[in-house]
Amino acid sequence: MKRVFIGAVAGILGGIALGAYLFADTQPRAFLQAPDCAENCFSAEQLLGLLGSVGVQKFPGLIPQVIKETDKTVAMKHPVPQADIHYVIVPKKDIKTVGDISPEDADSLVDAYAVLNQIITEQNLTAYKVIINGPKFQTVQYLHFHLVSDLPE
Repeated sequence: MKRVFIGAVAGILGGIALGAYLFADTQPRAFLQAPDCAENCFSAEQLLGLLGSVGVQKFPGLIPQVIKETDKTVAMKHPVPQADIHYVIVPKKDIKTVGDISPEDADSLVDAYAVLNQIITEQNLTAYKVIINGPKFQTVQYLHFHLVSDLPE
């Protein structure tokens, strides 16, 4: 009985330590603030944003179809492209939306735009769009940029 108790306590403490490591650099999401929770607390967008944040920060090597990576940014092919060329450029720093940008985010944003520039230059893109969706239009609540273009002529 004593071993079961010690095992349970060790499991709980291990889970807390793992959670602290995984979520240390993430911004709070509404469902993590249960007392302040309104009707949209457990939205898929918020959960995907939190999981995306952990993945980009802690496990960038597991992200599929990465085309470029720096210490601050990951660029990948969009899993469901809407054009011939459709990439997603993601700062590794957890920023939920444009409205959450702070002066401390400047280095991450400059790096993301530098990665965008490198891709545009390397692929000789002349007709392209860079799209940033706001909270109601994000399918993942995590600041990211879409680079969309047709194949260069």
